[in-house]
Order: sequence, then C-alpha cells, then structure tokens
Amino acid sequence: MKRRVVAFGEIMGRLGPANLKRWAQVLPGTVEFTFGGGEANVAVSLAILGMDSAFVTALPKNPMADACVNALRAVGVDTSMILRTDAGRLGLYFLETGANQLPSNVVYDRAGSSISVAPASAYDWPKVFAQAGWFHTTGITPAISAATAEAALDAVKAAKQAGVTVSCDLNFRKKLWGWRQGVKPRELAETTMRQLLPFIDLVIANEEDAEQILGIKAAGTDVEAGQLNVAAYEDVARQIVKQFPNVNRVAITLRESISASHNNWGGMLYDVAAGKAFLAPLNRDGKYAPYEIRNIVDRVGGGDSFAGGLIFGLMTDGLSDPATAIRFAVAASCLKHSIPGDFNFVSRKEVEALMGGSASGRVNR
Repeated sequence: MKRRVVAFGEIMGRLGPANLKRWAQVLPGTVEFTFGGGEANVAVSLAILGMDSAFVTALPKNPMADACVNALRAVGVDTSMILRTDAGRLGLYFLETGANQLPSNVVYDRAGSSISVAPASAYDWPKVFAQAGWFHTTGITPAISAATAEAALDAVKAAKQAGVTVSCDLNFRKKLWGWRQGVKPRELAETTMRQLLPFIDLVIANEEDAEQILGIKAAGTDVEAGQLNVAAYEDVARQIVKQFPNVNRVAITLRESISASHNNWGGMLYDVAAGKAFLAPLNRDGKYAPYEIRNIVDRVGGGDSFAGGLIFGLMTDGLSDPATAIRFAVAASCLKHSIPGDFNFVSRKEVEALMGGSASGRVNR
C-alpha cells in the first residue's frame, strides 16, 4: 500500500475564551484564535506521527486563509491540493469550553464558506489520488451543503476506482444537516450517508453516531447518562457490516462522560477478517479497562486523533494487527485530551509509552 494519506473536508478558524472563561467574561476583549476541523485534524495527527499526509479543501484568497495554510504546512501537511478561490469565506466556530458539570458549547459560523460553495467539479480527484494509498473523510463534509455532499460522494467513488482504501468517520452534527428544506437533520444525514457508505472500507464512529445516522443502537446504553454497554458495540459493528458488506472494519470510540472534566475513554475495532472485535485498553488480565481521564484540558478533536492514530497504526509495520492498531489509536486520543486546540501534538514515541503503561505523567528528565 502507498504510504500517502489524503483527507478532505473543511478547516475553520476556532475562537474561544482562554482559561475556561465564558463569553460574557471576555467580550469585548481578547480571545484565542486557532484553526481546526475534523478532517484537517486527522491530517495533522498523521503528519506529526510521521505519515505522508495531504489535505484537500477550498479556502478564500485572503491573509486569514494564508495563515491557515501556513499552520498546516508548519506541521508537515501537504497543502498543494487546497483550492484557493474567489468565492466564499473562511468558516469559523466558537467554542466555550466547559468544566465539571458545565458542558462545552459550540456555535458554528460557516455558512457561505469557500468549501460550501465550491462546485463538486472543482476537485481533480484522479490527480489527488495518483500517489495516495488511503483517503479519509467524515460525515461533517456532506453535512455542510449540497455541493460538499456531492463532492464527498465523487471523492469516495474516485478513491475506490483508484484502488485507495477509504475511511469515513460518521461524525453526526445535528447543527449542520440543514441544506435540504423540509427534511429533518437526522433523516437528511441517513439518506446522504447511505449513499457514501457502499464505498467505505473502514467506518469510524463514536458511541452514538451509528444510532443517529443508521438507526443502529447499542443495547443497554444511555449516552446522556454516560452509561455504555461495551459488549453491545460488537453487535453494532456487525449490523453495519451486514448492511454494507464492503466495510471490512468498524471502529467505535467509547466515551463515558462522568462530567465535562472527567471521562473514561476507550475504543473498539471490529475486524471482519478476524471475525471478532478488539477492545482497548486492557488490564493485565486482558479485560477492558478504559483510561480514566480527569481534569480534561480539551476534548475537541479527541475523535479525530483516534481516527488519525488508527489509520497510522493500520498502515505501519509493527502496529498493523487489529489488537495493536486499536491500542495505538486509543492511546493517541487519550493524550489529546491534555492538549489545548484541535490538533494532537503528540509523537509516536509518546503514544507508545502510554501503550506500554507509562501513565503517571512524571517529568521526563
């Protein structure tokens, strides 16, 4: 397999108050401005881990978008295939970070963004996939507009025609699925994603995406209450594969939200060839024992860092067996919860240290 991974989606400016403050405490005044977005976060994770990584999107021709491209280049992402257009704008999202019993809140301001108005025909997919071995996108991209939905479908079709492995994180975002008047967000999401899924090899989801998009629910689970029946997610994966026989792996992140600052974190990878699911992390007895993450710094991008870690693991010698790949993905995403911003600035060495049991956080000297 070629070692180049291409990701496609929207990258935005991210604005938020520092130090867990609320908007009412900082406006008018100074806020933090960074960049992020589901697929870009994956591309960044892969580049930092050492993978040949490229990102495809559409951005306007202005200094803010220039800075965005430079931020991607700075961590090693190939930005040569990003469309720079005269139409649209840089999308934004505003994040008020929660703590303890106060949840985080996201407000989107991305209507009319360059990627949302770029026609599907603007992307040269055969050229994009000429040197690629893997393509990654998410359910966020087709949620943005009818144009991005068409572009995402064109992309997965072209990737399969080029012999490229395709992964898709379902990533249901209720606030985005509104581009078809009179159709409810969940209904539009299911109709659209069912068109993409026949071209997907690896499906990635969180503990509720399969229910929200495909109507497949894990028995004995109450996500709002933070109660997960971990064993039931193998059945969820099997149902996805039954509906879409082209899918050969299903990965699901398992988050138990005790509070905004305290989560239990793990994951599952169902492998069709092996005929079973692999959980991570495991204790010394081989039983599932999730990471207990207290004092979360930033959980945004946690799922993206999981996807990036999983793709890296599956494509890397020594990590590619399902049991090891899911351990790597969960460890990488666990570490992301300690890093502010969308991007996961952790190295392969740091991920493998956590996999090996180094979880005390002691100072390295």
